[in-house]
Amino acid sequence: MPPNTTASTGQKPGKSGRKKGRKARLIVLVLVLAIIGGVAYGAYWTVSTVRASFPQTKGSLTLDGLSGPVEVKRDGNGIPQIYASSDEDLFMAQGYVQAQDRFYEMDVRRHMTAGRLSEMFGKSQIDNDEFLRTLGWERIAKQEYETKLSDSAKKYLQAYAKGVNAYLKGKEGEDISLEYAALGFSNDYRPQEWTPVDSVSWLKAMAWDLRGNMQDEIDRALMTSRLGPKQIDDLYPEYPYDRNKAIVQEGQYDELTQTFEQGDGSDTSGGTEGTGTEGTGTEGTGTEGTGTEGTGTEGTGAGTDALQTQLSGLYRILDDLPTAVGVNGNGIGSNSWVVGGAHTITGKPLLANDPHLSPSLPSVWYQMGLHCRTVSEKCQYDVSGYTFAGMPGVVIGHNKDIAWGLTNSGVDVTDLYLEKLTGEGYLYDGKVVPFKTREETIKVAGGASKKIVVRETNNGPLLSDRDDELVQVGKKAGVDTAAPDRGDGYGIALRWTALEAGTTMDAVFAMDKAADWDEFRAAAARFEVPSQNLVYADTRNNIGYTLPGRIPTRAEDHDGSVPAPGWDSKYRWTGYIDQDELPYEYNPERGYIVTANQAAVGKDYPYTLTTDWGYGTRSQRITDLIESKIKGDGKISTEDMRLMQTDNSSEIAKLLVPQLLKIDVGDKDVREAQKLLEGWDYTQDADSAAAAYFNAVWRNVLKLAFGNKLPKELRVKGQCLWVEPVDTTGPVDDDRRVRECGRRDAGQAQPDGGDRWFEVVRTLMEDQDSDWWTTPENGTRPGADNRDELFKRAMIDARWELTAKLGKDIDTWSWGRLHRLFLKNQTLGTEGPGFLRYALNRGPWKLSGGEATVNATGWNAAGGYGVVWVPSMRMVVNLGDLDKSRWINLTGASGHAYSAHYTDQTGKWAKGELLPWAFSEKAVDESTQDTLVLKP
Repeated sequence: MPPNTTASTGQKPGKSGRKKGRKARLIVLVLVLAIIGGVAYGAYWTVSTVRASFPQTKGSLTLDGLSGPVEVKRDGNGIPQIYASSDEDLFMAQGYVQAQDRFYEMDVRRHMTAGRLSEMFGKSQIDNDEFLRTLGWERIAKQEYETKLSDSAKKYLQAYAKGVNAYLKGKEGEDISLEYAALGFSNDYRPQEWTPVDSVSWLKAMAWDLRGNMQDEIDRALMTSRLGPKQIDDLYPEYPYDRNKAIVQEGQYDELTQTFEQGDGSDTSGGTEGTGTEGTGTEGTGTEGTGTEGTGTEGTGAGTDALQTQLSGLYRILDDLPTAVGVNGNGIGSNSWVVGGAHTITGKPLLANDPHLSPSLPSVWYQMGLHCRTVSEKCQYDVSGYTFAGMPGVVIGHNKDIAWGLTNSGVDVTDLYLEKLTGEGYLYDGKVVPFKTREETIKVAGGASKKIVVRETNNGPLLSDRDDELVQVGKKAGVDTAAPDRGDGYGIALRWTALEAGTTMDAVFAMDKAADWDEFRAAAARFEVPSQNLVYADTRNNIGYTLPGRIPTRAEDHDGSVPAPGWDSKYRWTGYIDQDELPYEYNPERGYIVTANQAAVGKDYPYTLTTDWGYGTRSQRITDLIESKIKGDGKISTEDMRLMQTDNSSEIAKLLVPQLLKIDVGDKDVREAQKLLEGWDYTQDADSAAAAYFNAVWRNVLKLAFGNKLPKELRVKGQCLWVEPVDTTGPVDDDRRVRECGRRDAGQAQPDGGDRWFEVVRTLMEDQDSDWWTTPENGTRPGADNRDELFKRAMIDARWELTAKLGKDIDTWSWGRLHRLFLKNQTLGTEGPGFLRYALNRGPWKLSGGEATVNATGWNAAGGYGVVWVPSMRMVVNLGDLDKSRWINLTGASGHAYSAHYTDQTGKWAKGELLPWAFSEKAVDESTQDTLVLKP
């Protein structure tokens, strides 16, 4: 037993408990056999090594610092519900329990946010630490804790840290997790005590992965090396307001005194016009449609050779950073919607949420309930839902009065600035301004420490200081006549709202105890970073939506879509949108609200929130499903909401398949594959051969029409093409072509096949002779001069690609064989020796769903069919009877590799199933299998 443990409760295990015990023993024995190979690495792990870190979940133990007893009740999935009599006891117990299940994950996260990964993993992480120290997340979190947060928030954070440290007391690394035992092979790392700032820092990591359009900003600038302004505009079409409705359609702002309706796209004030590169690009000569237009220098300099070099280097750094909750800013999405009681079976609202994030093991989410035995001034919380291990409170969920869900708003809260650097400082409005500097020391496990100097301009830290490539510039870098001489090149600084101290941690605690719409909106207003779409429902039959956040305003000629000249004050942010002027809806007449990363507002909203909304494919599908159900006074159930969450319909297939079926392919093998699409209902089930073939066709359409014409910085690493030189003014002989190889990881490359690409193809469908539909011959495979010829070529290529991957017999094909999920431990499961990866990782699972589908098991069409982001959890809250709510996590409650709860929810998650979600004390008691009493 762990230290300070008293006698167990003496409960007699039932039959199911004995069966689970036998299963656990078998797992441990298998593990011992699997890690015998560890001897080759200088160690031998025993059964006791594996079991040492498993948490105590029964009996009782003593925790110094508690004011009264606390009960921790775990159900059959190991999900804890905590019962206490004071706020401090509640959050102290939360810290203790999360550390029991997930401390290694918490420790890695805090080292990431602090730029201290090298302390754990050695010199391989120095570059990451340098970049993260430059951003300064921990420094900003400390400012937040010391100067911005309320006294009550500090008190709760301190209690949480006290609980974590009570768990750590007296433990060696191997007592905490298997990973620490593995790390012991190579260094003498020992976990340090937890601090309140460690918890606050995690919000910065979350904000980084949900930061908005920074990747699009980089991509647009990189495209200028091979594409002209018109071509780039083709690849960033305007949002289709007439087809995919914005979130707010009956909304208000400015304290109910002004209203706005969703526009039809005709009014361009404050909308998304100008999302391309007009005025900032590189309009010049070239062969249109072949990827060679755009070699000139007109504009602000964003299309120069120098910028190409700098941004490609920056992207490489971003690509290498470990993700916190997302896919390094790409592909981030979520679904959340609420249906009012007039349209539900219960007569009360139903609320659904499923955030789409990169898969991780353990899941980024941690399910739990925080319950005051009696809600009072001394103990104010009775809330249940999803939180992050390492952070007190509940981020998404419900209390006894209200429920809420989050989706990423995608608003533009970052800008990259080009900076003219000198020996003394940087140029600003014709004068040299000295840098603000600080020195950082990076400690390295097994090596010498490294010191770096971080330089900041008035726009933010210089990211370009962190990589040699970023400070190199092209010798022919062009700039307009108003720009300063390039000298040795321009630096790149980042302006980002999360680099200013804020109050988001206060917002979490306030939302957890909000009792009505007004209290919820007041709490949400403090949710400054990251800006999120919040949907709301309550037991009094109200529904709502609000968009909080610190959202910058910009000058008229700067929309944030491309890097801006930092030397010119007119490109500075002009302020922030007042919270009273941000959009919301409350009880709209239509009776439901859908958020799925689409445009939040119509084009007549007076501020530009972003130029890069999601294009509304998922949101409109959800809207259509709701409308079809309620038509004729139909009523929606919890099960209906679950079925909507797992809808696998492909919207791009509905557009393309009718045209694909008209094409005479000739070849009998290709015709055999084409027949799979006849009568297909466009549903991407895991066992569907038609879905496999269609998605292969879609991937090849994108590659032929767009991918092969993008610059190397956007293409998949290692994929090489012979291309025309960028200074070409017309067709060239083959011997003048140059070989260029892609530079991006497969999961980050373009075209990724998301709903922006849906819109690109939809827009071009009627222009059958567009230059985008042209492609040259490739060996024995024919080229294409128009849309249908390119589609035919894609169908042929898809047939032979799947023959190579799945076999010639199409009866054996299925989408799930291509579209697989692997869950990897985010540290030693990706970088450790083979036997460790075997011990820590799980999978594969064959998945249904797809890109820009409601069941958003995302894949990157440029890189392959493997799953790169997922619905990281799913929930449906029933405001008529909270105990009839349902939830599921991607993995399980535990971060211990051989716990029964490591991935015990994944199989059900993959099938689209949901677990019962007990909330009332009676329901919790009925579901409880293990009870641990924490005593003062």
